[in-house]
Amino acid sequence: MSFVTDFKRIIRSGIIGFWRNGVVSFASILTMTVTLFLVASLIFSNAILDFSLEQIQRRVDINIYFYPQASESVMLGLQETLEQLPEVHSVTYVTRDEAIEQFRERHKDNPLTLQALDELGANPLGASLNVRAMDPGQYGMIAEFLASDHPSVYTAQSSIEEVNYNQNKLIIDRLNAITSTAQQLGYVVSLVFIILTVIITFNTIRLAIFSSREEIEIMRLVGAENPYIRGPFMIQGVLYGGVASIVTLVLLYPLTLWISAHTRVFFGGMDIFYYYLNNFPQILLIVVFVGVLLGAFSSYLAIRTYLKK
Repeated sequence: MSFVTDFKRIIRSGIIGFWRNGVVSFASILTMTVTLFLVASLIFSNAILDFSLEQIQRRVDINIYFYPQASESVMLGLQETLEQLPEVHSVTYVTRDEAIEQFRERHKDNPLTLQALDELGANPLGASLNVRAMDPGQYGMIAEFLASDHPSVYTAQSSIEEVNYNQNKLIIDRLNAITSTAQQLGYVVSLVFIILTVIITFNTIRLAIFSSREEIEIMRLVGAENPYIRGPFMIQGVLYGGVASIVTLVLLYPLTLWISAHTRVFFGGMDIFYYYLNNFPQILLIVVFVGVLLGAFSSYLAIRTYLKK
């Protein structure tokens, strides 16, 4: 019963201190709100980066072009074999009719090219296989497979006019480099944000504790134990983090709504407002967890100075 009573007193003292030190509480909440905005911006930045990389990956592929007279059974056999490879995400078979239609669509603004095509009187294009890998780094392995002695590949070699891996290799290599660099940069930025957050929050909450230093000394003189002294300030830290989290989440609603119009234009259709609404439970947990944890941890570190004997 004594523990429950002490716990209630600690919570009540923390809440009273939170309201009594209004100016300091406001400054602490403001500082933590800015910090949590940095955390939220990192979440959105990673989402935009992942979306952009996914869009780029969709445009990178390997195309296997066949001669017009190639047998459809040979092409479909190679498609079935490629689809069984663990590195392959999908293989799309483009028929000769589809190829000529796509060619006409790409050159619809070039009447001379279309006129020359019509004068041929026949479809000069062959069918093709469009191969997409699970990961951009796996296109090299797919290209090596296409140069191997596998029965399906060997059977289709005489029907293959061109494999455009070498033309796309530069794009693929650059995409791999961008993906790797972006991931490493994300880790570094996350670490920097965490360090800055702890430093800023620690100093702000330390200011709040400094204003109550005389109260702490009196509590020590009357024999109060360290947990009882520390408890109210940690409750205040939790309140700082909790309120800052709520403020951050509320402000993110109109902010993401405004930014979404720009992200849709500059990032290929990425709607940051839709992402915020669709992933709100996860964002809520992350922001509240980080805010409360930083508030409590920073309060714990800041009060240690006054508890040393």
